[in-house]
This record gives sequence, structure tokens and C-alpha cells, in this order.
Amino acid sequence: MTDESDESGFPLIGDQFPELEVATTHGPKSIPDDYEGKWFILFSHPGDFTPVCTTEFVGFEQRREAFEELNTELIGLSIDRVHSHIKWTEWIDEEIDEKIDFPIIADESGDVADALGMVHPGQGSSTVRAVFIVDPEGITRQVLYYPKEIGRNVDEVLRSLEALQTSDHEGVALPANWPENENFGDKVLLSPPGTVDEAEARTAEADEEGYESYDWWFTLKELES
Repeated sequence: MTDESDESGFPLIGDQFPELEVATTHGPKSIPDDYEGKWFILFSHPGDFTPVCTTEFVGFEQRREAFEELNTELIGLSIDRVHSHIKWTEWIDEEIDEKIDFPIIADESGDVADALGMVHPGQGSSTVRAVFIVDPEGITRQVLYYPKEIGRNVDEVLRSLEALQTSDHEGVALPANWPENENFGDKVLLSPPGTVDEAEARTAEADEEGYESYDWWFTLKELES
């Protein structure tokens, strides 16, 4: 594995995702170059044959087609060898009846985890259980961290991805728990105006378009289907 970026460490939201050459269960891959034009989600695990991570692999695989419908590929990572990954996924297939079809990065040396700032200083070689959502331009758009004891909410990862894509496409913000907000359902928020003139224009726009406006800075609308 080589890290061709000038800086290593934890990629922040808005950062270019580090360039990595990795070995996977689907052969060698260049990240993010091999995923140009697509979103991808990279999620890390402390090791193979761990109970919580096994349930997460099953959860991601069961929703893989939903991610693919959003032009998104899944990539797993664990600090183990490829043959260990293969044996683990065979066990999942045989015992849980779920065939894992996304690639898993082999990171026995820990170089990938180190490049991504995922090695927990108090946990030896164990990786922090992170999720990186990366857009088609290779920009890190969201980062989630989980402790080893708590399984990830795969539906929340999927919701976050859909929200990011909706925000990009529509130029809007998304309320809490979108698209099932308790007060506003699947409506979206318009960005607050930045000047007095824009605030006055927003009020007029809300009246004209029939938006749900509580004030010039808090206006919602329905997405066009």
C-alpha cells in the first residue's frame, strides 16, 4: 500500500480523500481513482471474525443494492489478510446465508488505517470503527465514528448519503430526521438569506411559491417529484 498524498491522517469533511493503493478481496484497487464518477463508502473494522462487525457486514450487504441505486460503491476494511477476509465471508455465507459482494481491503500492516487516522492510540493495532462517505470528485463529505461495542446503523448511513445527494442536486438543507421529520415530513429547508434585500426577496418568494415560511430565515418547501 502506498499513500501518495502530501499529508496523512484523519481526512476532515471537505478534504480530498487520500490516494491509496490497496489489496482487496476483489484484487488491487486505487482509491479514490477507481471510483471516479461514483460515490463510495469506506467502513473499517478492528478485525475479522468479530461478532459486531459480522452483523454490520451482513447489514451493508443487505442494503448494497440500495446504495448502488444511488451510484455508490461499498468498501470494507479490516486489519487482516485477504485470505482471512475470504474465510470470514465464506463463514457469513454458510452460517448466515448472506454472500458478501463488496470488496474488503486487506490491511495487515495497518498502513491504510494509519493513513486515514483510524488507529486508536489506546487499543493497540485495532482500528477505530469509522465510516467515510466520499463523493464522485473524491471529496470526503461525511465521517462517522463508532465504539467497538455498538453496531453501526446502516440505515442512517444510507439516509446520510441520500441527504447529501439531495442537498447537492437541489441546493437545499435537510431537517433533522429527514425525510421523516416529526414536524415537517420530507420537506427541505431553503438556505437563509445573507442580506436585507435577500431577506425581503425570500419573504416575497415564499408568498408567491406557497412555501411553508415561519420567517425569512426559516422556510421550507416540497421537493419536486
